[in-house]
Amino acid sequence: MGLDIPGATGSRPDAVPLDESGAEDLLRGICFKTGPPRTVGVELEWLIHDRERPDLPVGRERLDSAVEAVRALPLSAALTFEPGGQLELSSQPAGSLMECVDTTAADLAAVRASLGAAGLAPVGLGVDPWQPPYRRLRERRYEAMEAALDRAGPAGRAMMCTSASVQVCLDAGEEEPGPLGYGRRWQLAHLLGAVLVAAFANSPFQQGRRTGWRSTRQSLWADLDPGRTLAPGSGRAPREAWAAHVLDTTVLCIRCEEGPWDVPEGLTFREWIRTGSPRPPVRADLDYHLTTLFPPIRPRGHLELRMIDAQSGPDGWLVPLAVATALFDDPEAAETVYRAVKPLAETAGSPAAPRNPLWTKAAREGLADPELRAAATVCFGAALPALERMGASGAVRDTVAAFTDRYVARGRCPADDLPEPGDLAGRGLLTGPGKPTGPVPPAGPDVPTGPVDRPARGPERLVAGPPTIPPSPPRPGKAASA
Repeated sequence: MGLDIPGATGSRPDAVPLDESGAEDLLRGICFKTGPPRTVGVELEWLIHDRERPDLPVGRERLDSAVEAVRALPLSAALTFEPGGQLELSSQPAGSLMECVDTTAADLAAVRASLGAAGLAPVGLGVDPWQPPYRRLRERRYEAMEAALDRAGPAGRAMMCTSASVQVCLDAGEEEPGPLGYGRRWQLAHLLGAVLVAAFANSPFQQGRRTGWRSTRQSLWADLDPGRTLAPGSGRAPREAWAAHVLDTTVLCIRCEEGPWDVPEGLTFREWIRTGSPRPPVRADLDYHLTTLFPPIRPRGHLELRMIDAQSGPDGWLVPLAVATALFDDPEAAETVYRAVKPLAETAGSPAAPRNPLWTKAAREGLADPELRAAATVCFGAALPALERMGASGAVRDTVAAFTDRYVARGRCPADDLPEPGDLAGRGLLTGPGKPTGPVPPAGPDVPTGPVDRPARGPERLVAGPPTIPPSPPRPGKAASA
């Protein structure tokens, strides 16, 4: 039993204390695993609300009962729950976009039906527009996380307990340079990521009030512990940059066999290795440390795109999944989009995402910003023919096209069509956006105003105690999150 405790001594390789060079070698080897892009996954987080009165909190016993029913379902995806009770479905890695869409849609239909029997529904918004943060999971991991993030202010609790997202997981890319090379994809992700923030912004409210952000969720991430949520600095190759970033980020907590986990202040993982105090770190500690880093793009063998707000309606989630997959994995689209977003680097400047002017503008203004609107127009225009080349179904292409016409072509994002929190109805949140509201923004320079041209269509219980769902190894579509 003692050998299963982090830091215990013994003959297992992961019980041997790490040294600096060994940790760097591990990080360079495990975080960018290259090969032809061939798998895709998605992680869907949902707020759980009463179907008729989503503005009212769901009672603990009622939610626990619904959770037990969902846990009994024969799902393909891994099912977990976030600290505030948000439901999380993490797909298995799929060999194609359509395989991922079909299996995830089947799982989600089963989950919706199960929750519906309890009068509940999964709601796709980036931040709960009504409820204040309340942590339902009382595990030591979340006790330590809350204590650590509280040092930077209230954003940590709001992120843990009231936020939800669509996270797309894609292969890191090929070793060789080019549009599918991992270096190009890494650079593309940090520029295209801002466009995805703006296009899918869907969280303008918090605790019943408009916040001034289209994506309040993204603003919360930017307000967290800056080292933990920043991308690595530029100027170094991706593997070297990420390895240095991981070791130079502070340790969120040090796990122990009994009692509360230690929450050191200002101790980087590199310093922990060098001092060996309060105990020498081992491989399991490094693996865990990686799960406590929340940059907008997290390399975990694959690339985990973490910047997209949860989307409303039964099919809203598949639009960011389909668009991101098409723009990264179709060589022609990847090259087109890279040329379109490369000029955004000048707006971003030297600060790392998400704390730079480009990402801030994306979260605050969405596609009302002419530069982001122009880039999104090119990106979504490239995605549509790419999806056809990739064999996406007509239904998927139609859903993406409808989103493009409704939002991108009009310089709008989902947040622009949400009514005020007091007017939000459960049925509207479940069936998708209603009639567009507000004036159409004027066209900026060289930004088309009509539809974009495209080819014709030929448990882990919510109570105190250890989780009952064991963690899975990192893979596209299944990754530890906050």
